[in-house]
Amino acid sequence: MMYAVIGAVFMVTMALFALLKGGNTEKVGASAYLMAWFASLVVQQESPRADQAPHGVFFIDLILLAVFAVLALRSNRAWPIWAGAIQLLTVLCHLILLMNGRTPVSALFTIMNLNGYLIIICLTVGTFWVWQERKAATEHQLGRNS
Repeated sequence: MMYAVIGAVFMVTMALFALLKGGNTEKVGASAYLMAWFASLVVQQESPRADQAPHGVFFIDLILLAVFAVLALRSNRAWPIWAGAIQLLTVLCHLILLMNGRTPVSALFTIMNLNGYLIIICLTVGTFWVWQERKAATEHQLGRNS
């Protein structure tokens, strides 16, 4: 239980960092990620079986994949491409579960959970670079005006 709380604090903290210091792409990505994460928590509570991912989470993950794809197409940032690729792996894990593959369910759930951390790391790195670029541009402008 403690690892879940630590993970939640990490995710929310990094998403807040993106919302406060990021550009528009990072703000949209962080907002979509947080909404998908909270929606998944709600849908998982409604799941009748613990050994099966609910179909609602699958649709939430598909929507998040679409958001990352749109961000990748409309932005000049690299992190939405990486986040979208990782989210695609999550969607593929859902498809394996839906096809009743022979892969253990716990292994797929582990992959899906790790993918969430990888996505937030992509978002955090992208936000850091945007923040540093903006900071450097501001310092350059201040130096030019002096």
